[in-house]
Amino acid sequence: MRALLIRVRGWIAFCGYVVNTLFWVMPIFVISLFKLIPVTPLRTGCSYLLDHCASAWISVNTLIEKLFHPVDIRFSGDTHFSTQEWYMVIANHQSWVDILILQRLLNHKIPFLKFFLKQQLLYVPVLGLAWWALDFPFMRRYSTAQLKKNPKLKGKDIEITRKACAKFKHKPVSVMNFVEGTRFSPAKHSKQGSPYRHLLKPKAGGMAFALSAMGEQIHKLVDVTIYYPGKVPSFWEYICGDLSRVYVDVKITDIAQEMRGDYMNDRQFKIGFQEQLNLLWQRKDALLSQYAEQADKQAEDSAKHV
Repeated sequence: MRALLIRVRGWIAFCGYVVNTLFWVMPIFVISLFKLIPVTPLRTGCSYLLDHCASAWISVNTLIEKLFHPVDIRFSGDTHFSTQEWYMVIANHQSWVDILILQRLLNHKIPFLKFFLKQQLLYVPVLGLAWWALDFPFMRRYSTAQLKKNPKLKGKDIEITRKACAKFKHKPVSVMNFVEGTRFSPAKHSKQGSPYRHLLKPKAGGMAFALSAMGEQIHKLVDVTIYYPGKVPSFWEYICGDLSRVYVDVKITDIAQEMRGDYMNDRQFKIGFQEQLNLLWQRKDALLSQYAEQADKQAEDSAKHV
């Protein structure tokens, strides 16, 4: 009976998310049509309206979560956020739940998060069009085989990144980048031979190109570390209430001048940028190890009291 009730609660929450999404995508689609008119003040106004709609969408999602599958977010770190600032947000990536946690935590505190998305996600029903209307940057990566077959594609993904980020120069924005490039799994970790215990190797290129494309407007880095005690939840497990607690640490720093440059053509800058990012990843890995040790100790203490 308990398992049945958990599933029913999950389905109610899922239906709530679907209804909320369908409700907000309608005004988003309508406003995006006006945004196609090539008048700069109109486009800027539409962008603000679209972000307000998206923030309301996330606010209702957060209400659904609190009603049907509440999560205790144990937050630590910096809190001096601003909705008038340009941010580059990076985080470790383990599950689709990461996105929901980040949206809940940062909604209304910083400009609406714009995620780097794979080109294929543009074709996701309803959401793909909503992401396009909200100016989410879509990335297209070319494999080594594709580049060998068609050398003209070399650098094309970089140009796409620059064009996607150029539109963010005119109003405050938060650009979200999962720099590992994919969700963590033990298999991927082993295949990479990652030097980190809890993380995949960071991919510096996308972040470097985004910083270059957005120029001096973006000068704050928000480094988010997410830790799920025990098992990393799937989306279904999350909405069924299997996740009761999550630990989130946030560090806000100025983006150093050493992290701005020509990543493609300046080898010295490329090496230096990778070193800076690896230092961030070492700190993040140490913090995740600390969280894991605390969770193990708590589990041991609980076992002793049983």
